[in-house]
Amino acid sequence: MKKLLSLSIIILLFSCTGKQPQQNKQKIKQVKSVDETVANLPGESLQTVKKPSLISNNEMVFFEGGTFLMGSENGLPQEQPVHKVTVNSFKIDKSPVTVAQFRIFVETTNYKTEAEKYGDSGVFNMETQNWELLPGAFWRKPFGADGSDAEDNHPVIHVSWNDAVQYASWAGKRLPTEAEWEFAARSGKNSGNKFSWGNEVSVDGKYFANTWQGEMATPEIKDGYLFTCPIGTFGENEAGLTDMGGNVWQWCADNYKAYPGSTVAIREDPKIKVIRSGSFFFDQYGEDSYSVSGRSMNSNETSLFNTGFRCAMDAK
Repeated sequence: MKKLLSLSIIILLFSCTGKQPQQNKQKIKQVKSVDETVANLPGESLQTVKKPSLISNNEMVFFEGGTFLMGSENGLPQEQPVHKVTVNSFKIDKSPVTVAQFRIFVETTNYKTEAEKYGDSGVFNMETQNWELLPGAFWRKPFGADGSDAEDNHPVIHVSWNDAVQYASWAGKRLPTEAEWEFAARSGKNSGNKFSWGNEVSVDGKYFANTWQGEMATPEIKDGYLFTCPIGTFGENEAGLTDMGGNVWQWCADNYKAYPGSTVAIREDPKIKVIRSGSFFFDQYGEDSYSVSGRSMNSNETSLFNTGFRCAMDAK
């Protein structure tokens, strides 16, 4: 077990950079309810198909396989270089898995998430401006035992990569590959748009995704949501998918590694997995975090208040 000092340094580092801390079983003193803190804040071939199983009750979108240009020449170093990638035909969930859908899985299987086993999960304390491992935080109680219950139509959060894999397997699906996720975000074509919905985060005060506005200590909440929002709140991309940017980071199947031809030094580790989409929360990379090519990572046992997932499956 790591010493508390080491964990404190890690949390401080990530609170400054906007990256997420990896999970640790070390307990941290419980902080004031996030609810109380919030109250004090200033103000080319696509078709929709139904999943055969009714258990998850989640619509999917079919993508015919093809080759596309993955990455961005104008993005962050880890998004470069642009390279051709071919994906086979696949289906992907229209939206991230919701709290209601995850509840069915848990009640059917008696599954316990890693956050429940550890007894805590990662939450950014808006009052202290630090990441905390909040005791009692898990998918049903995103802000700990004293906080509000998770809302059914919001994306489930506080789920690790391992948890997401278990859900996907139960539902007869799998996690999408990173290439599938980006292909879907680009609506199944070589779109030159920066975001899944276009090239602007907002136009004339209208926001196209649940993203962060303002400074770390003084969020402006111009899009109407400080934390997660109901899935589909900001509409669909051309392919009919929702929440392909913002709201919650989404786990992908892949190990996080450098792209072919990249000069970025990334050591592949089977425990470090790709996350895509960006989230409602502040990120040091700003708009680049929720672009179609934006990518980051976390350990497979980490669960956080801004990370969820959606599922995919091979097309048959």
